[in-house]
Amino acid sequence: MPENTSEVSQIMAYCNQHNIAVTPRGAGTGLSGGALAIEGGVMLSTEKLNQILHIDEDNLQVTTEPGVITEVLQNAVKERGLFYPPDPASKGSCFIGGNIAENSGGPKAVKYGVVKDYVLNLELVLPNGEVVWTGANVLKNATGYNLTQLIIGSEGTLGVVTKIVLRLIPHPKLDSLMLVPFNSIEDAASAVSAIFKMGVIPSAMELMERDAILMAQKFINDYSLELDDQTQAHLLIEVDGNEDAILMSDLEKIFSVVEQFDCGEVLIAENEAQKNNLWRLRRVVGEAVKKQSIYKEEDTVVPRASLPELLKKVKLIGAEYGFRSVCYGHAGDGNLHINILKDSLSDEFWNTTLNEAIRKLFSEVSRLGGTISGEHGIGYVQRDFLDIVFSSTQIELMKGIKNVFDPNGIMNPKKIWK
Repeated sequence: MPENTSEVSQIMAYCNQHNIAVTPRGAGTGLSGGALAIEGGVMLSTEKLNQILHIDEDNLQVTTEPGVITEVLQNAVKERGLFYPPDPASKGSCFIGGNIAENSGGPKAVKYGVVKDYVLNLELVLPNGEVVWTGANVLKNATGYNLTQLIIGSEGTLGVVTKIVLRLIPHPKLDSLMLVPFNSIEDAASAVSAIFKMGVIPSAMELMERDAILMAQKFINDYSLELDDQTQAHLLIEVDGNEDAILMSDLEKIFSVVEQFDCGEVLIAENEAQKNNLWRLRRVVGEAVKKQSIYKEEDTVVPRASLPELLKKVKLIGAEYGFRSVCYGHAGDGNLHINILKDSLSDEFWNTTLNEAIRKLFSEVSRLGGTISGEHGIGYVQRDFLDIVFSSTQIELMKGIKNVFDPNGIMNPKKIWK
């Protein structure tokens, strides 16, 4: 548990000299096994690197250590009228350093982008203990290779991030939230692309199928949202900005779109408490599914117009192999979380045959122009499927980069690559 960059450097230098595996770990909220010490060795926690070092209101930047909880960082800059948009579901417990490692997204990504869109510079401790900065604290930088973006999403396999410089934007003053029920999940998914074609860019657009809502309600024991028998899915849609008239115009455009599909009565949140309750329902879905059964979560992403076809394929493959799935996710950017429940399936099926089904599912994702992780990373659990989306040449290029940074192979071994 190092407390500063110097201590991280000493740990890395010693481990590199003695060929000891090092697994960087933040809050441990990741969903692909990236923070598990598969090879033993040293687990390097960033929990004591937990200071927000400087909020630069003139340049709209913040410098932070990696062990700061994401929501704590967001609240600190919000007090200055500033906004750091990436907000994974675990924002109340995950660390900003882990978000860097996974290139996290969350609901706001549809309008504001993901972590990579806000990182300007990183202090990085290399596997040999040397400390470097990857970029510069500027908004434009065409000087050499972009090492900053290379580190983002590298899942702790290239080095240990010890300081982070993020760009910020002014915090929007207003937001409105609506919940739209649909009589089929395909109609809900089809409405997503149609809304964007109307010229509206929501600040969030989340899809939840019926079972996801039911499990979330049971998990938090809150049944205030009534579901009729026909409702099979919901879209949770948020718009934000600084002018009431523009928000109202956006809501009217969205309503004109969704009423063309087979939807029920639209709910518009009337106050902050109702907004918070609706968001809570969405944010606990992952935990609610975990409470229901052992599960495997597939973090697929496709062009958003292909969501209806992907959903159809998920259910067809589930019927073919005999498993139940619960789908939800960030529909606005085509990111669908597919939770496959073990229920009463045999261990043999779960550990062998199911991988065949997942490979078939990922092949469909690739066929639709998508990929197998939007924000959860590859880590330990998805390594076997990289050949679906990458050629052997691409894989060798990436392994070559890994070898340049970490020739002794001590950094988070057996993650991403076998």
